[in-house]
Amino acid sequence: MNSIKTLILALLATGAAYGHCQVPCGIYDDNTRVLSMQEDAATVAKACKMIAELSEKKDAQSQNQLTRWVVNKESHAQSIIATISDYFLTQRVKTSQKDYVERLTKHHAVILAAMKAKQNADGKFAEALSKAIDALAAYYPAAAHKH
Repeated sequence: MNSIKTLILALLATGAAYGHCQVPCGIYDDNTRVLSMQEDAATVAKACKMIAELSEKKDAQSQNQLTRWVVNKESHAQSIIATISDYFLTQRVKTSQKDYVERLTKHHAVILAAMKAKQNADGKFAEALSKAIDALAAYYPAAAHKH
């Protein structure tokens, strides 16, 4: 017990410890997260296309596939929302950035576009989602920052 107290006191004496990752550094790559969201958005777009095609069919197999595409559309859109909120907004968008409001607005636009893509089967919502994600790419170029 004394060793724990000693460790805590030593940490406090050296100043504040700054944590910026939810997991150890070097695992996440910002650009890879953007590419992953773009892949999710492509899946949402494909799902919208397949939902439109399958909705005309009434056989059991087509209805089964239709349901699976709806579930996948929801899942991939939710994955984008989670990446923005759990990774970018909590760790990469900072109030100290000169363009903070612009970044915050663009990241929020992705969340809204993903929500709308979940709620709708029209491909225009998937296209809007892709464009919103593409607007973030300039902030996270390849090999610029590993986090």
